[in-house]
Amino acid sequence: MAENRLARELETRSRTERPKKWQRPDAIPEPQKEPGYVYRWVRTVLDGKDDERNVSSKFREGWEPVKLEEQPQYRSLVTAGIKQTDNVRIGELLLCKMPEEFKDQRAAYFGKAAKDNMEAVDNNLMRENDPRMPLFKERKTSTSFGKGI
Repeated sequence: MAENRLARELETRSRTERPKKWQRPDAIPEPQKEPGYVYRWVRTVLDGKDDERNVSSKFREGWEPVKLEEQPQYRSLVTAGIKQTDNVRIGELLLCKMPEEFKDQRAAYFGKAAKDNMEAVDNNLMRENDPRMPLFKERKTSTSFGKGI
């Protein structure tokens, strides 16, 4: 009976647990998603200088910094001695979150702006259109089956 058992040294947790996955050192781990929020990394430094303009515009859009208490898995990645040590900040990036409703409203706003711009370009092009030399020519093609030539 003792012959069928593995030696105690071979029955370790390290032998039974799944191998950890390697990832590039520059890859930032995904935050744990809180229901009702979307996440984004915001640039805080550009060319070695604080990018207050970018951070300020993101805050005005509705993005808010994520606290380390909310995402404790980043505690070991945050560099000591940087500004805003109570927020999740890795290098020059600050983790921010926004309610999903704001994201949907923002997407609708920019979608409408893009549509309006395309309509303006199309209207401007059609104003330049001359029937003698049209910019766009509608083409029709047809295909028939079973008829001999």
